[in-house]
Amino acid sequence: MTDTATSDAPVLNVGNNFVETVLWVKHWTDRLFSFAITRPDSFRFRSGEFVMIGLPGETKPILRAYSIASPAFAEELEFLSIKVQDGPLTSRLQHIQVGDKVLLGKKPTGTLVLDAVKPGKRLFLFGTGTGLAPFLSVARDPDAYSRFEQVIVCHGVRQVNELAYRELFTQDIFEDPLVGEEAAKQLVYYPTVTREPFHNQGRLTDLIASGKLFADLGLDQVKFDPEVDRAMLCGSMEMIKDMAAVLESQGMTEGSNADPGAYVLERAFVG
Repeated sequence: MTDTATSDAPVLNVGNNFVETVLWVKHWTDRLFSFAITRPDSFRFRSGEFVMIGLPGETKPILRAYSIASPAFAEELEFLSIKVQDGPLTSRLQHIQVGDKVLLGKKPTGTLVLDAVKPGKRLFLFGTGTGLAPFLSVARDPDAYSRFEQVIVCHGVRQVNELAYRELFTQDIFEDPLVGEEAAKQLVYYPTVTREPFHNQGRLTDLIASGKLFADLGLDQVKFDPEVDRAMLCGSMEMIKDMAAVLESQGMTEGSNADPGAYVLERAFVG
């Protein structure tokens, strides 16, 4: 990423949020962009959690839940967002530039974390659209590779140019000083597109139900094995509902921070 700005010391505003500085912005398409902000020294989170994000300058700022795309140890906080032209927040957020200020909530939370799934052999990370965001965090966390033999990132989008972070999963992550060696042996990236020709085509739920996803991955199985397979889900409400139904039908049980299971989803918001 480019256009890195000098970090400003974080301060608290009247809304009890941190006020942080934009470090870089990357526009993937006319509907999709990423950005990073400075990280307060006191800000702690687990890879896969989300936090409230907003913009200053209003009497009552509008804040929305955003998954943190950077891993828990990162020095900056990275986010992936859609652009909604008439959206209360994203209509303005999409125009941020390096040096601008962004409000950051103080209490990250969420269920898309490693502690919420039982130990296993394979960890499937299923994301559609910007639902990829929490898995950018999890897949760059060394704990994912110490807990699982395989980490399989499955990203479903409508058009090929919406495959944000494709270079990360096919190239850059293997040069990461913390997880590069492990990722080269254990990470599998499976992108699929629904509305354009691509080497993988179809909705993730359909690819699972038909067994094609497992065949494409070279796995000797036609459905999930509840004993060793684990999954995380993030995306549209429709996708989460449909995917959860498929997982449940194959013997997978939902987990939580308090009671780890075979799969978890984020109920607090739609990615």
